[in-house]
Amino acid sequence: MIEIERKFLVTNDSFKTAAFSQNHIAQGYLSSVPERTVRVRIKGDKGYLTIKGISNDSGMSRFEWEKEISVTEAKELLLLCEKGVIDKTRFEIKLGNHIFEVDEFYGDNEGLIVAEIELKSEMETFEKPNWLGEEVTNITRYYNSYLSTNPYKNW
Repeated sequence: MIEIERKFLVTNDSFKTAAFSQNHIAQGYLSSVPERTVRVRIKGDKGYLTIKGISNDSGMSRFEWEKEISVTEAKELLLLCEKGVIDKTRFEIKLGNHIFEVDEFYGDNEGLIVAEIELKSEMETFEKPNWLGEEVTNITRYYNSYLSTNPYKNW
């Protein structure tokens, strides 16, 4: 139940041609405090409720619990969320033994594209595609929970 991931900015949209999957995502936060974020998400035709703990010092690891819920339940919970529902498309790209999840944001976060990769350990190495830019793993303003209340357009 520990999530280990690294996060990067994306330098161009060439990742789209390599994507094997893409889904629209709407997500909101019942709680966006760093100690325990509680997220509601609709991804494609599925709903999810996710609880995440605070990140460790490196920003790469944190507790994560996720449960699939119905889309109807997710829509109802989104109505209870804090202001600033995130609107994005997630592209999944397989590279070597890993899958990059690339989020292209819309609305108040238009223009921001961020890639994440989940790892088995913080020391695990991985192949870096040519569209992968600056690492922003431990920079809070790139967290979705932050973007929901402090959108990219205001930076």
